[in-house]
Amino acid sequence: MKKRVLSLLTLTFALTVALNSCTIDVNDGLGDGTVTTPGTTESVLSGSGTLSGTISKDLLIKKGNYTLKGIVKITGNATLTIEAGANFTVDTSTNSSLVVLQDGKINAVGTASEPIVFTTTTKTPGDWGGITLYGNAPIKAINGTATALSEDGNAVYYGGNDANSNSGTMKFIRVEYAGKKIGDGTSETNSMTFYAVGAGTTLENLVTYKGTDDGYEFFGGTVSAKNIVSYGNYDDSFDWQDAWSGQNNTNWYAFQTGVGNFGMEIEASSNVDNVAPKISNITLIRNTNTNPETANSPEISAIQFKKQGTGIFSNVYISGYKNIGNQKGYSVLIQDAATETSQVNTGKVVVSPLTYLNSDNAGVWGYAYTPNGAKTFTNTSTVTKVVLTAGAWATVDGVNLLAGLQ
Repeated sequence: MKKRVLSLLTLTFALTVALNSCTIDVNDGLGDGTVTTPGTTESVLSGSGTLSGTISKDLLIKKGNYTLKGIVKITGNATLTIEAGANFTVDTSTNSSLVVLQDGKINAVGTASEPIVFTTTTKTPGDWGGITLYGNAPIKAINGTATALSEDGNAVYYGGNDANSNSGTMKFIRVEYAGKKIGDGTSETNSMTFYAVGAGTTLENLVTYKGTDDGYEFFGGTVSAKNIVSYGNYDDSFDWQDAWSGQNNTNWYAFQTGVGNFGMEIEASSNVDNVAPKISNITLIRNTNTNPETANSPEISAIQFKKQGTGIFSNVYISGYKNIGNQKGYSVLIQDAATETSQVNTGKVVVSPLTYLNSDNAGVWGYAYTPNGAKTFTNTSTVTKVVLTAGAWATVDGVNLLAGLQ
């Protein structure tokens, strides 16, 4: 086996250079840094350098410090493998993001003590476009269409027919200061975005930190996520549409501070016939003096359902959602009568058991209209906060992002 080790100090790695492909695997799946390369030639970014352009051949990025510049796309059946302890500082002089297209794959496995981190030197929310994955799983967009055009500026059509499609593995990854506005200013990327991503993809122990749009957004697909943290994101902590239907989600934690809209914003793009996603163990905390992006906005409730949005949520702990001015904060807000009739009243919207503390309007769901059978609830003392492993993966500049769970 011939190895090519590139020591890059100032040289930008030219990703468009023709490279012989090989398969690169983390041999035990634990992110311990042991890498096998069974091909004849490997492409390795070793210790430092700049990641840019289009990646169309397998690439291994070893532990070290790197720059990510521009919109980096993984395509051509290539796999981008990133070792634990790789840190990327994003070049904010241009529009930058990491995009895994339908024919690409990511294998980025950090550890609790050596996460994979994407950050910026200016540390300003909205500095870059975050990480976006495209898969080939089914979606239901507006009017039930099976494909739709992405709203992230990449102009990619998404939506497929493989519910188990595999876009790769992401574990112990932290994305900071993402959620960049695009073009006309009406479109944005999120810190992490998943377009039609399939259930064969692994998403575990992820952090999104102080982005200007959503922490995580799912556009259809069937992927599930475990042990994910949304901290200080300006819009919604968790958001989905296009009938996302992940069934094996657990341990979701949001801490809203400073600026923040809904803890969770849920819709199914007005499709009545959708499969409700399932999430066990949710903790949503709104810090004191957290305000919505727009003054006098009603976007201050913990969980909003609209446009036929559904979800079966169990063991939900909510704290800190209070009225602001004339706007009321609720544990659950139903935005339209159609969602109540077709989803709430048919059992496809469930938030139970629920503990709702240090918040206003306890014991009742909120409605943006006159409801047909308003929901009530009783606080369940047995529900406790999510439990997550502490470590560097959830620490920024010495601040423990999991402190709110203690």
